[in-house]
This record gives sequence, structure tokens and C-alpha cells, in this order.
Amino acid sequence: MKLNGSQIIVECLVEQQVDTIFGYPGGAVLNIYDELYKNSDRIKHVLTSHEQGASHAADGYARSTGKVGVCLATSGPGATNLVTGIATAYMDSSPVVAITGNVTNSLFGKDSFQEVDIAGITMPITKHNFIVKDIKDLADTLREAFRIARSGRPGPVLVDILKDVTAPNNLYEYEPKKIDIWKKDKVKPIARVSEEEIKTVAELINNAEKPFIYAGGGIIRSCSSKDLNEFATMMNIPTATSLMGIGAFNQKSELSTGLIGMHGTVASNKCVVECDLLLALGVRFSDRVLSNHKHFAENAKIVHVDIDQAEIDKNIKDDYALVMDLKEFFERVKPYLKPKKNPIWLSLVESWKNIFTENQLSSSLKPRYFMEAIDEATNGDCFICTEVGQHQLWAAQYFKYTMPNRLITSGGLGTMGFGMGASIGTQFGNPNAYVFNISGDGSFRMNFNELLTISKYNLPICVVVANNGVLGMVRQWQTAFYGKRYSNTILDTVLDYEALAKATGVDYYYADTRKAYKDAIDNVIKNRRPALINAIVDTDEKVLPFIAPGKPIDDMMLK
Repeated sequence: MKLNGSQIIVECLVEQQVDTIFGYPGGAVLNIYDELYKNSDRIKHVLTSHEQGASHAADGYARSTGKVGVCLATSGPGATNLVTGIATAYMDSSPVVAITGNVTNSLFGKDSFQEVDIAGITMPITKHNFIVKDIKDLADTLREAFRIARSGRPGPVLVDILKDVTAPNNLYEYEPKKIDIWKKDKVKPIARVSEEEIKTVAELINNAEKPFIYAGGGIIRSCSSKDLNEFATMMNIPTATSLMGIGAFNQKSELSTGLIGMHGTVASNKCVVECDLLLALGVRFSDRVLSNHKHFAENAKIVHVDIDQAEIDKNIKDDYALVMDLKEFFERVKPYLKPKKNPIWLSLVESWKNIFTENQLSSSLKPRYFMEAIDEATNGDCFICTEVGQHQLWAAQYFKYTMPNRLITSGGLGTMGFGMGASIGTQFGNPNAYVFNISGDGSFRMNFNELLTISKYNLPICVVVANNGVLGMVRQWQTAFYGKRYSNTILDTVLDYEALAKATGVDYYYADTRKAYKDAIDNVIKNRRPALINAIVDTDEKVLPFIAPGKPIDDMMLK
């Protein structure tokens, strides 16, 4: 059947089982928006307050559902407003397809009104991008974009479509295809890891006296969390996660040592120093984990398993590297393993867990109480989105994550303003879930315009603002390394949170005590309405432990 370009776009989205897209209209995409209007019963379009909010919403949708998130923007500034969100998705391997409109073929490349080379701009921060100039290429290009986004190591793909491709009178033959969105395609074939290599690694695991697992976001992206938990339990191996790996391992397990790295637990960081075998699974050895790479796992053999060849030996030299899908790794290594107890090693690890457990215990409202109250009220069954800063680490440290894809946070790029849009995408992807966006007062002002989106769609998202009146993480560094010279980190601009909540139609709660905060959370759970909690935090509250850049991973500041 012959369809125009806009119709082909909608049909291809339906093929890919896209039920929700996030965007903002403009001249270059009006044809597409007209078709979305006609097909609103098949695809829900969510109008955000800003294109950046749309890109973060698509990202949050993707991370929380495992499906590809989709955002749509017009040419020029509309497209460039997506860039930060695309880069955020790229750094954290999140599958997003960003569709942008552009000027017509006759105007393309002539510095026309609202024209920008968005393909060139996004080339370093996408897995791939496309410019569609001819309707005959449209369907196959969209299908390929989705395949690339979700396969191998996931990531964002941009499709820039010239306006005349979508014109109502531009017709082309369209043939529908049945797409399996859960099929694990490989963009590039990976050479199969030999059985001898698998046996060698299994022998290392069997013989290790002090094995330790450092698990990253690759476990979650490969849907291998269950496999990791079974593997670690069978072999009794203590397990830590990176920020992006949180939820990959059940933190209520006795084998969990929590977060690793700059703000990791004492137990996790000491395990790195003392272990004789480090199993690095689905990780990229970020500088926030390594700190001083010369003193990282000095006494251990390092086995690195990752689907991306580019991560091997990039930041640290591995002793053994297996470039393969993690699910395949667990399946193939299991027959060669001999279950172990490791009692002496586990006893030592347990003793480290008891160091620094009293942090943030007080009669006043402490950030740990934010997370503990949410955990208690929801029985741990909720989604935690975050902005970036101290609050992000408190959210990582003080909530017991038992499932993957429940902490939605910007780890690689560290994008302030991410959480507000991400919480919108998470709520649309999981309409019956409780969704909390943990924010700082600095990050909050980056994208609080999206409160309008939350209110417009009556989304039961609760935004918790850790309000300490400063850019907390930057101030913490200024305290430690800059002689307490607080250059431009004091937020002395008056913002009436209650008036803002009223103006945007959001429930408002003020909390400066532990009881007031708990009462607010209970009301949020009961009412299931858009809500904003203004939670007052002491200005000098710190994220601890803290490792100064360049220091060994066990050289931790505890006060």
C-alpha cells in the first residue's frame, strides 16, 4: 500500500511496539504531528515543557521498561535541545531513538531558517545517526535505527528527516514487517570466546581464596541480574556495584557490599584492595571507581567480561578479558564451577561492613531518612529517579535496591536536571508504580518547568527536594580542597516552593523534621497525586565516605 512519509513513520513506530513518545512540535515536524493526531489511539504523545525534558523522559522510559524510548523534536533549536539528553543516554548505554525534522531538500545545507547539522553535532554521542532525504529510505532507516539502539551495547540513535520526505503528497509503497523487539541482534558479530578461555576463568574462580565481584550497568542492560545473583550465591562471592549497576545485585543479600568507588562503602573499597580475584562484569572502570588506577586491585587477578571490545584495557589493564554477552558468560561458565563457602573471607568482609554504619544518624532530618522512609512506605517496590549531586549519592547509599532498573540516574554524564524528565518517562512506562524524583535545590532549578508536564498529565510523581541552600557537592569539594572559599555555590535566590507548587497544580509539603517528612511520604502514597516535598537539609551535610581524586580506593574520608 502507498503511504506518505508521516504515515510510514507512524506505522514503523507501531511495528516497533512504541506506545508512547515524548516531544515538542515545530515547523519541520508538523506533518508528523498531524499524523500523530490522527493516530492518537495507537501512539500516545506526551508534550513536555522543553525538548530536553522529552529526551530525558524517553531515556527514563527506556531504562525503566527495557524498551527503546522515543523522542521527537523540530529542526534547529528543537534538535539541539535534545543534545544533552542524547549524550546522557549515550554515556549510560540507554536505548533511545531521537527523531528530528529538518528543512526541505531544496533548503538543506544553505543555512536556512532553523537549520542545523544535527547529525554532525550528535555524531560523537550516538551509536549511529541517519539523515533521510528520500522517502524510499525511510522505513528501512527507522527499522535499522531501532535495531541498533537496542542491540549489543544499547545506546541512542538519531534519525534526522527532511520535511519534504513527510509531505502529505509524497507517497511510497510501504510493506509492513513483524518485528521482535526482544530479539538480541548484534550490530557487529563478536568472535566467539573459546571453551578454553571459559575453563581458564572458571578455574581461577574455583581456586580463588578471596574473590570479589564488581558489577556494572552491563549486567542490567544484558538482563543478567538473576544470573549474577545465582552465580554469586553459588560461589559465595561478595559483590559490589557501580552507580549504574545498582539493583543488578540484591542489596539485602548478605553477600552485598553496596556501592563501590569514590562514595562507596568501606567494605566494597576494602574488598578491592584485599581480594585475590576481581571479577569485573559489565563495567567500564570509571574514574569514579578507580580513583588511582595504579593502586586499584593491586593484589588481584582481574577478569573483565564485557560486550564492548572498546572497554577492554581502556582504563585499566586486565589479566583476562572475555568480550561476550554477560548472559552467555554465566551460562557457559556455570558447568565448570564448584560451589564454595569462603568462610574466612566472608567473615573479614562482614567485619568491614560494621565500619561507619552510624553515618547520618541524628534526631534531625537527615538525607538517609528520605530514602528509608520511602523504602518503608513502598516496601522497596518503587522507582527512584535522581538529579545529580549529593542527593544522587544519598539515594544510592540509603535505599536497599533489590531489583534492576529501579534506580534511574545519570551516572556517566552527570546531568543536573535529568531526573525530572526521567521520572515522567518512568511513570508513563510504569503507570501503576510509585515514582520518586530525588533532587537537590540546585538541580531542581535546572528543569522544574517539567512540573507543568507532571501536573498536566496528573502523574503521581513525588519530587523530593533536598534543600540545603547551596550547590552541595561542589560546596563539599570547596570545603575539602579550596579553603572553604564558596565561590558561586550559595543559592541565595529566593524561591517560594509552596507558591511554585500552587502555580503548577502540585501538592506541597514542607518537612524540616523526620516526622514531618515521614508524614509527607505517607500522604503522597495515600493520595497518589503530583507532589513536591521541600525537605530542609543542613548546609554542611556531606556525602561520606569520600575518596579524594587520585587517592587509593581505600584512602577514605569518613568525616
